[in-house]
Amino acid sequence: MRRALFLAALFAGELAAQPVYKSTLPDGRVIYGDRPDPAAVKVEESTPDTSARGIGGATPREAQALKEMEDARRQREAEDARLQALQKAVLDAEEAQVAGKEPLPGERIGTAGGPSRLNDSYWTRQRSLGDAVEKARRDLEEARSGR
Repeated sequence: MRRALFLAALFAGELAAQPVYKSTLPDGRVIYGDRPDPAAVKVEESTPDTSARGIGGATPREAQALKEMEDARRQREAEDARLQALQKAVLDAEEAQVAGKEPLPGERIGTAGGPSRLNDSYWTRQRSLGDAVEKARRDLEEARSGR
């Protein structure tokens, strides 16, 4: 018990609020610190209110402004995530188009003269890959323009 009282007394000074000094320098700069700046032309001392009523206590107007800022931040983050997903969709579609250049089995027709030629399914697949790239680019452009 005595030990607890001793420790409480020892740290009681540290738990109390320390003064904060606002020093205004000759060039107009303001410096805050735990002691006044020796070059200051004006020094103001204040002690922060660390009581329960000094912490928090936002006014309804401040609380509303904070809520609006948080909502705006969430909206910006969601829009950024959407744009990143659309950019990835464009890259994925372009990669699929490049990877799809090689004919798949069954997309060639042999000719009597020797070499084969590409059939309609190959060209249909190429159009589909190109359409996917164009759609991804259009979606990204619409999102960037804010439509």
